[in-house]
Amino acid sequence: MFKTLSDSLERIFGKLRGYGKLTEANIGDALREVRVALLEADVNFQVAKGFIEKVRVRCLGKDVMESITPGQQVIKEVHDELVSLLGGAAAGIDMSVRPSTIMLLGLHGVGKTTTAAKLAALLKKQGRKVILAACDIRRPAAVEQLGILAAKVGVEMVSPAPGETVAAIGRKALNVGKERDADVVLFDTGGRLHIDDDLVEELGELRDAVAAQNVLLVVDAAMGQESVNVATRFNERVKLTGMILTKLDSDTRGGAALSIRAVTGCPVLFCGTGEHIEDLDVYRPDRLASRILQMGDIVSLVEKAQEKFNREDMAKAEERMFSSNFNLDDFLSQLRMMRKMGPIENLLEMLPFGGKLRGSLAVPEGASAGLSGFTKKAEAMILSMTPQERRRPEIISGSRRRRIAGGSGTTAGEVNDLLRRFTEARKMGKKLGQLKGKKELLQRFR
Repeated sequence: MFKTLSDSLERIFGKLRGYGKLTEANIGDALREVRVALLEADVNFQVAKGFIEKVRVRCLGKDVMESITPGQQVIKEVHDELVSLLGGAAAGIDMSVRPSTIMLLGLHGVGKTTTAAKLAALLKKQGRKVILAACDIRRPAAVEQLGILAAKVGVEMVSPAPGETVAAIGRKALNVGKERDADVVLFDTGGRLHIDDDLVEELGELRDAVAAQNVLLVVDAAMGQESVNVATRFNERVKLTGMILTKLDSDTRGGAALSIRAVTGCPVLFCGTGEHIEDLDVYRPDRLASRILQMGDIVSLVEKAQEKFNREDMAKAEERMFSSNFNLDDFLSQLRMMRKMGPIENLLEMLPFGGKLRGSLAVPEGASAGLSGFTKKAEAMILSMTPQERRRPEIISGSRRRRIAGGSGTTAGEVNDLLRRFTEARKMGKKLGQLKGKKELLQRFR
């Protein structure tokens, strides 16, 4: 997520950390580089310009110029302004009326139907009763697709009758929601262009028919500035109350996420971070800003772990991870746990030093695809070791490596690569163990 921008900012701020004292010229040079990095990340020109001017004013203040650690103070000012640019505090959907009504709309192919199921799953996990309404009557198999997803999530779906209009489907679904004492009725609408007057008018009819409190635009973050333009047009035509950014996990630049709130004035409420039903998160600007600046997001990481594992498992994993006795058995357990939580590349972004670790653990060209693909081979290699070798990796000599490679269907080079990754993980554990307040932070989530 935002790899290109994160790497550029890390390089720029690395220079600032090297200065014992900053001058106006130093700050000016750094901010010019930040501005270029934002533009290369496809951030709206006016948004980038306004952002830099606000940061410049904050950085030229007394608190930064006379700070003992001026480089760190500049990073803090950039972080705070990023949080503001991304929307400040996390926003939520309007649940003041029961059942609350949520309309999802957007262009063709942005993932509205899948997002509808993801949102239903998220709301259900929060203890809310959800009804899905299939209001996409034009796309072939759209109703069938939503039905399959609804069954997977475990929520009821209202289907259209032959010849029924979108507004009529909406009213029927709302009545079902009232009869079932539902908390939310979620309407999945068909894809349309923002310039298609007839179809946009149909959205207005549905909104009026169900008195929708929440009109959410589903936007493909990977489209960059085009997604911002789409959001602006829809907001002008339909009056949006919020947005959902999909494919944020595959957006290496970040232009949409950094521009869309500032340009449209409409809050982002949720973000899609993967292909699975559970891969929809509440959009939290402060956590996203920290990840962009490679400060990590330990809180989100712990929350994900809580969803997958019980407290006892987490306590044991934490104890071993920060222990000087961390060995290959522990490493295998960590890999298996991380695999349950999603792609390892995404999890690394939540760790301080994760960007650097991601680079040091890069998979060579021609090897298994990605870090996630590597874990399967890693498991085979570790299971081919003796108990003594797992406990004491330093005894693994050249002949042992060849034996392990033969037993796991890999090469001696891949065994070397595994041992290098293990060493990096152990170093990272020691660094995290030294972080101020680590124990107190983790204790809050037990």
